[in-house]
Amino acid sequence: MKAVGYLKSLPISESQSLIDIELEQPVAQGRDLLVKVKAIAVNPVDYKIRQRFSPENNQHKVIGWDAVGEVVAVGDAVSKFQPGDAVYYAGDLNRQGSNAQYQLVDERIVGNKPKSISAAEAAALPLTAITAWELLFEHLNLKQQATGAKAKSEEIILVIGAAGGVGSILIQLAKAITGATIIATASRESSRQWVEKLGADYVVDHSQPLQPQIEALNIGLVSHIASLNGTDHYFDSYPDLLKPFGKIAIIDDPEKPLDVMKLKLKSLSFHIEFMFARSMFNADDLDQQGQLLNQLSELVDSGFVKTTIAKNFGKISAENLKIAHGELESGQAIGKMVLEGF
Repeated sequence: MKAVGYLKSLPISESQSLIDIELEQPVAQGRDLLVKVKAIAVNPVDYKIRQRFSPENNQHKVIGWDAVGEVVAVGDAVSKFQPGDAVYYAGDLNRQGSNAQYQLVDERIVGNKPKSISAAEAAALPLTAITAWELLFEHLNLKQQATGAKAKSEEIILVIGAAGGVGSILIQLAKAITGATIIATASRESSRQWVEKLGADYVVDHSQPLQPQIEALNIGLVSHIASLNGTDHYFDSYPDLLKPFGKIAIIDDPEKPLDVMKLKLKSLSFHIEFMFARSMFNADDLDQQGQLLNQLSELVDSGFVKTTIAKNFGKISAENLKIAHGELESGQAIGKMVLEGF
């Protein structure tokens, strides 16, 4: 089967940073599905793995953790899917990724693809949606309400770095199934327009001090902070922005140590979201990810959540993936980047 992989961690500008290769088609066993991949998305985790981890034993490493495809075979313990099903998922860091024609994936972390959108549009959703869902409802513990209920709660969530992949889906989920007021941060006019379109109630500029901008909104202190990037830059301001017993959840990798004792006076809580934790450690509730992807499909098909696709780079190839990685590494991306077909 065709795939894109690498043998050595290299800058994306190097010719061998990603290469087109041929691999044996895997065989489904146990609870695995064999999926024929139709479309993929590119995430920061892709280039972070490529930059930091060299394959062992001279075996090509295939990355990629967002895919849409068709189930073509199932293991003998599979109960949720059958050949012919259209599915989407984010995969498992312990296994070969989705930059291949065929991929094995545990059925428990797989959902039924939304029916109302294309494979490319659906590929933009799984990883960021799982991350946003777990952050909002398992870590920050925002109150859910009936879809589209429109009833405002007293919760106010500040979303730092809201125009990226996770922020783009997080805003929509918060708008669709919570009553929280959403303050998004964006520093460019294009990203400001993007988050407003997705449903942010207010937008502030994260290149400027946050506290005076939020005070000027006259809505009081925030109750929750979703810190999606730049956490080490903004962390010291969070205690002043939050109500007592407020919650902070992060997804990035701060380069500087965070002084969590600054959270003590207001009894603030601090959470780290890593959506691969369930699959990496075979958590008892591994099937939660498949279930939430099915809930997301319902929200998409009902019109409450839209794909966050921003760019389609065409066929899945080393050349096109290098372009996507390079743009993502620039830090200027808005929404998600996808590729489809071989």
